Amino acid sequence: MPLPPAPSKRADSLPAKAFDASAQLASRPPRKAARVVDVSQTQGVVVPISKPVAKEAPKSAPQLASQEAPVQLGKPALKPIGIAKRGKRAETGPTKLFVLDTNVLMHDPMCLFRFEEHDIYLPMIVLEELDGHKKGMTEVARNARQTSRTLDALAGTPGADITAGFQLASTGHRDARGKLLFQTQPLDYALPTSLPQGKADNQILGVVEALRKQFAPREVVLVSKDINMRVKARALGLATDDYQNDKTLEDGDLLYSGALALPSDFWATHGQSVESWQQGQHTFYKVDGPSVPSMLINQFVYFESPGEPSLYARVTEIRGTTAVLKTLKDFNHLKNAVWGVTTRNREQNFAMNLLTDPEVDFVTLTGTAGTGKTLMALAAGLTQVLDDRRYTEIIVTRATVSVGEDIGFLPGTEEEKMGPWMGALDDNLEVLGKTDTNAGEWGRAATNELIRSRIKIKSMNFMRGRTFLNKYVIIDEAQNLTPKQMKTLITRAGPGTKIICMGNLAQIDTPYLTEGSSGLTFAVDRFKGWPHGGHITLARGERSRLADFASEVL
Repeated sequence: MPLPPAPSKRADSLPAKAFDASAQLASRPPRKAARVVDVSQTQGVVVPISKPVAKEAPKSAPQLASQEAPVQLGKPALKPIGIAKRGKRAETGPTKLFVLDTNVLMHDPMCLFRFEEHDIYLPMIVLEELDGHKKGMTEVARNARQTSRTLDALAGTPGADITAGFQLASTGHRDARGKLLFQTQPLDYALPTSLPQGKADNQILGVVEALRKQFAPREVVLVSKDINMRVKARALGLATDDYQNDKTLEDGDLLYSGALALPSDFWATHGQSVESWQQGQHTFYKVDGPSVPSMLINQFVYFESPGEPSLYARVTEIRGTTAVLKTLKDFNHLKNAVWGVTTRNREQNFAMNLLTDPEVDFVTLTGTAGTGKTLMALAAGLTQVLDDRRYTEIIVTRATVSVGEDIGFLPGTEEEKMGPWMGALDDNLEVLGKTDTNAGEWGRAATNELIRSRIKIKSMNFMRGRTFLNKYVIIDEAQNLTPKQMKTLITRAGPGTKIICMGNLAQIDTPYLTEGSSGLTFAVDRFKGWPHGGHITLARGERSRLADFASEVL
């Protein structure tokens, strides 16, 4: 017998009668196995058997939708399928025992609650190392102290027994369904004589070896951020893995680019029912077709094909399979130059439209060296601060991570200490100061003095607790920030403030950060589709032919 048609209605759009009918069928056994609908691949939807129901359900319908009952295909009944929660489905196999290394706890204090139904084991040497790193004002010390407080809260649960383990869900984290186990007694293990017995890493490896024998055939896995630690564990035949939960994306190539190339048959498939209207300098198009579901709010779309009219627009509204596209301002033309700067390629034009739009509060720019990120952000900021008076001043900050050896303490005030880190800012200001060729030497000097008075250089170390009102904030080298640091900076924004985050994900200098776990990647992924945020990946370098060639071959 053929299967029913594809799902087309959600559970919360059914009338109460449909749920009553399915409730009556719940007590009946299925006639034959062949007549039971296999709905394992559908989640949170209803399979219509005879005809769709147009009436809306009462508010209690979603609660009733969790009942499961077999459906007979010969009768016009509807089977509500259980609405699955978002995220990964719980595994039905045996649970694992994860042994955490100290660096995992100091990297993510909330890692104890990231392992779903599996259990966690902490060796005694891990607690000893955690205690040794709790002093100081560094990010590692703060994470160590937060982990210690979390362990204290778990151990202080009423009725908890340390020998049986603590329920991780006892402190309110319902997603963690496993237990936390501590090493309460010495374990018998034997490591190769080539490994020093007193080293902390080797003691953890010995604990994993002892647990593997004690809990066999249960799988015991060592989780560590230390590559050498994982290599030694594999050499000893122990199961090990990196801590993956901090990664926003598994592959950097999957990062949202902010632009979408429309298919070559776009006008043939979407041009039948297109509507257009003029509003100010922009033209709006209302399109309906198969390409709309792949679009996001504030995503740039472009169509380039010989013999066809080109289209460069930004998505402003999406409703079902209908999208509203807004044409862009052409900053390639000299008449639309921003502080004397014109864009040189398609992606730069997209970025300048985001930087100059007052309705966009958060902009992220990624790209290789020489793509014009800092220059365009500064040009747009100076125009909106000095000409439009939209913002009061420009605030520039960056992560102070050295490429090579540190040069030691720097003298002077906060801005003077940040001076060596702001060489890129000075280079771009020099370019912007030369755009006005008719002002003369004195005029250019006065302009530079005015520009310097409206640009404040701040250190990230003193951002906690601040609130920026009507400011144009530029965060340079944002790829070296952790997601927590990125959250700290973005939440400083007050009314009327615009934040620009820029960085090159191929130039990460912070230890333990990768393209997938960088704070810039985190921000791009979380803000995509937000009506007041935008992102663009700059693809082509415009610095010089030497810099472009070096980026490709070196």
